[in-house]
Amino acid sequence: MTGNSIHRVHTIAEFHKYKGLPAPRHPLISIVNYGETRCREENEPSSLVFDFYNIAVKRGIGAKYKYGQQQYDFDEGVMFFIGPNQVFGVETSPQQQEQRSGWMLLIHPDLLWGTPLATNIRKYNYFDYEVNEALFLSDEEERTLNSIIGNIRKEINTNTDQFSQQIIVSLVETLLNYSDRFYKRQFITRKISNHRILDRMEKLLDDYFHSDELTLQGLPTVQYLAENLNLSPGYLSALLKELTGQTTQQHIHEKLIAEAKQKLSTTDLTVSEIAYALGFGQSQSFSKLFKIKTKQSPLEFRQSFN
Repeated sequence: MTGNSIHRVHTIAEFHKYKGLPAPRHPLISIVNYGETRCREENEPSSLVFDFYNIAVKRGIGAKYKYGQQQYDFDEGVMFFIGPNQVFGVETSPQQQEQRSGWMLLIHPDLLWGTPLATNIRKYNYFDYEVNEALFLSDEEERTLNSIIGNIRKEINTNTDQFSQQIIVSLVETLLNYSDRFYKRQFITRKISNHRILDRMEKLLDDYFHSDELTLQGLPTVQYLAENLNLSPGYLSALLKELTGQTTQQHIHEKLIAEAKQKLSTTDLTVSEIAYALGFGQSQSFSKLFKIKTKQSPLEFRQSFN
């Protein structure tokens, strides 16, 4: 690899060969133990794309991982998730850490073929989170996950039979469900900083709704809010759902309806003029959304208010 080229890794066996590891025992799933394995390190920064899932807990590996513009030093134990076709970077630290530990679980989508998890894995939004949104595990949580990894490893190392795929996929799903639980715990334990994010988002919405951007660009998008909060869209929606019970899109619509009600009740603007002021190209779209959210048309609301 040279420069900033992107290297696509199609199979788990190809990844093992690329990193100088022994061939995997199973073609569709592999566990790399950082405490026991010394794989080939990168000589320069590189960008990778996998055609498979990568779930990892890493501690003291002497490397930086980077998604987009975000970078994180893994000198303490954190867990992160990378889905197929996501670009991420690896940069080796010049000072190698002596106490490296953790593991990487590689899962090819073909392993999930014909199982409910093949579809259900999309519900685990943390595969779309950014690196600074990694899961910080407690010692007890890490032990729980390590136990599941141990069971997956045992199953990989036994002779394959008609039960192997079902058992392995079931254990992977258990690992994902525990990770989901631990993320929910992280949202709760970081409530103060998370409420600050909520406050910042509300200010962003206020500023946007009272600027020319609303008329020129239309309603703010989830992507717009996430970028301005330095978060991934999935993480922002999951955080808001945990704090308020609503997704980011629902927050945007709530703000829109509040602004619409204010204009309907305090001005003489027509429904079409209000729709345009709120970023709608057609008043019918505005009226439809307003009725879905309030069970009243804009005119019915205005009449009942008066």
